[in-house]
Amino acid sequence: MWEYTDKVKDHFLNPRNVGVVETPDGVGEVGSLACGDALKLTIKLDENKRIEDAKFQTFGCASAIASSSALTEMIKGLSLDEAKKISNEDIAQYLGGLPKEKMHCSVMGRDALEKAIGNYYSEGEKKVEGEIVCECFGVTDLEIERAVKENSLETIEDVTDYVKAGGGCGNCHEKIQEIIDSVTGQARVIAKAHKQLTNIQKIKLIEETLDREIKPALEKDGGSIELVDVDGNLVMVKLRGTCATCSASEVTIKSYVETKLRELVTSELVVEEVQ
Repeated sequence: MWEYTDKVKDHFLNPRNVGVVETPDGVGEVGSLACGDALKLTIKLDENKRIEDAKFQTFGCASAIASSSALTEMIKGLSLDEAKKISNEDIAQYLGGLPKEKMHCSVMGRDALEKAIGNYYSEGEKKVEGEIVCECFGVTDLEIERAVKENSLETIEDVTDYVKAGGGCGNCHEKIQEIIDSVTGQARVIAKAHKQLTNIQKIKLIEETLDREIKPALEKDGGSIELVDVDGNLVMVKLRGTCATCSASEVTIKSYVETKLRELVTSELVVEEVQ
């Protein structure tokens, strides 16, 4: 049985913003009833082109409903450019974390948001990009590649958890593994190059990654992070703002901060929070 955070339970039992916005400025629909999950997101902009209202209709499990509810709360008040930066990891973090088997629910929310924004800009229904790998769920090689890169996925099971590919007949498993091997092979080359960093170069790269990639994401929820010290591959940080008192701070440190630093600096880094 999966363990859900209190915030996931709250957004499932008391979902916010259920329904459809009247005369929406943008509509995003993803998934299908045949696949087991479907989401329709509608957004309304104010006179300053910021998201004034957002509502959702979801057919799916508790995680799908909670992720959709959380997304509508997260994007209210944001400009479209700000909303574009929200990732599936941001949605999961807002909820205090999701079971890995349910991460595809946060991906579905991210995809619906992208479609709603595209709809506002009259981009219309885009043609399917890439080659369909998973026929059961209609997932392309580019979608799988994106999921592997953004979430540091390592196995076919991981891919299924995030985008459902491979969760049906299994005929696509060999192709999914090829995509994983291709992406992780590139990552190993980058990691090998990172290992040659001097200690000063490593600290500078850690600081740059915190400032460019991590702090902006935390600041969306009123939090922040401060680099305290670096001892070899041990990175000591202190959470600030709402992150400092959040019950899911350990999830933020390990699942987001450490993962991102390992990806962009060196895979040997270990991140710990200090008081």
